[in-house]
Amino acid sequence: MSQSTAELDVTQVAVADVKPTGYQRGSYRSWIAVMGGLIGAFMAILDIQITNASMKEIQGSLGATLEESSWIATAYLVAEMIAIPLSGWLSTGLSTRRYLLWTTAAFIVASILCSMSWNLESMIAFRALQGFFGGALIPLAFRLILEFLPDSKRAMGMALFGVTATFAPSIGPTLGGWLTEQFSWHYLFYINVPPGILVMVMLAYGLERKPIIWDKLKDADYSGIITMALGMGCLEVVLEEGNRKDWFGSDLIRNLAIIAVINIGLFIWIQLRKPQPLVNIRLLGQRDFALSTVAYFLLGMALFGAIYLIPLYLSQIHDYTPLEIGEVIMWMGFPQLLVLPLVPKLMQRYDPRYLAGFGFALFSISYYMNSHMTADYAGDQMIASQIVRALGQPFILVPIGILATMHLKAQENASASTVLNVMRNLGGAFGIALVATLSDNLARVHLAHIKESLPAVSAQAYQYINDTTLLLQSAGSDAVSANTQAYALLAQNMSQQAYIQAYNDVFFIMACFLSIAVVAVLSIRKPAASNKADAPNEMH
Repeated sequence: MSQSTAELDVTQVAVADVKPTGYQRGSYRSWIAVMGGLIGAFMAILDIQITNASMKEIQGSLGATLEESSWIATAYLVAEMIAIPLSGWLSTGLSTRRYLLWTTAAFIVASILCSMSWNLESMIAFRALQGFFGGALIPLAFRLILEFLPDSKRAMGMALFGVTATFAPSIGPTLGGWLTEQFSWHYLFYINVPPGILVMVMLAYGLERKPIIWDKLKDADYSGIITMALGMGCLEVVLEEGNRKDWFGSDLIRNLAIIAVINIGLFIWIQLRKPQPLVNIRLLGQRDFALSTVAYFLLGMALFGAIYLIPLYLSQIHDYTPLEIGEVIMWMGFPQLLVLPLVPKLMQRYDPRYLAGFGFALFSISYYMNSHMTADYAGDQMIASQIVRALGQPFILVPIGILATMHLKAQENASASTVLNVMRNLGGAFGIALVATLSDNLARVHLAHIKESLPAVSAQAYQYINDTTLLLQSAGSDAVSANTQAYALLAQNMSQQAYIQAYNDVFFIMACFLSIAVVAVLSIRKPAASNKADAPNEMH
């Protein structure tokens, strides 16, 4: 070793020795930073669903139609999808501390602006801002776990991230419905202010101050940013609005789909050619990471598909109010809090692939439990399947997070976090689009079949109309009106039965998709046993 090299090594050791120990991995300050990041991610994910239960009140206040108000949710999701891939580049250039503090402050301001909206256009604009700044909080929370916690505590960190990713959307409709009923829809946005301020305090204390790297910001992958924003943004709109606008029967959806395909294709081509891409999608060439992204996609699809499908069924078939729906959906959230602390301990004894496979199997079973519904099957009957679904979720997210990142280098954490969170969000958007389209199409198929079979049961149909007519006449209707109402009730019952059968089919199809996830996680290589002690490596 040369003298200069030796002197350099001594200098590095000296510098390392004088750095404050509070910024070491697994230290008290690093845990404060991780918890702050997780609370921020919880807020951002919660806000995806929190407006859904109160959409009627919001649209009434803003003078919007039901179809127009759907853009309130779509704007948030589109902006969030664009923000996630940018988080790695911006947090590296600005520093993680500065970027998180700025985005959290902007998220709080955007939330307040949403509560002050005076028409639909202003609400959509402010929701887009809220989604863009909130979107940065999600992948960075995941990244903080990878970089700030030692390997022995990573499973615990993933368990806490599981709370944000699965518990937040589960209680969103419940919390939103309660806030609107007790106060007003404006409190859906005011609620972000206190935890947002807490997040800023925790991040300011827990993260180390670092200078801005201007060369990193100037050397931006602008072609990648533009193609990513156009491709992912248009794809999200297609998935969110496609079913409402008859998919490719709509010029808007068709044109946006073309733009999305072209730009996503260009984005992939650009990223593969650049030595320092915006997102390192070469990670998908690693078998274990690729299989983990498939599992993340199917998790998002199943989670958000259920959160969309169950309220739709309860409101359409049983006329449940938003608060009543929330009381059912919350059973998908709270039971998992009992299981989450146990999963890191179970991972010390059992292969995480088997735990993830078990979790997906439970999720699949929960969907199958809802595939035999009748007109009497309501919220009370759904609680059992919701609990099974809740118990399965912690067994999925914690092991998958470990399996996905076990072979990655430190410099790949930012891209890995981006890819995994984008895939989960895309899975959610795809799941909602899939179940919405299948429900409508299968309901039409079943209704046509019921109408075709009506002559075969005409005696029963005639008896139903006759009995209903007599009942309505006894209630005070004249003979002609009673007969007309009886036919209308028969048509309504036929439509209801068609939709119940359609929902059964969709639940069964989703159960089959989740069985694919079981195969995917079991195909991941077995993690190598680590004998390394978790040294207090310094964060960088």
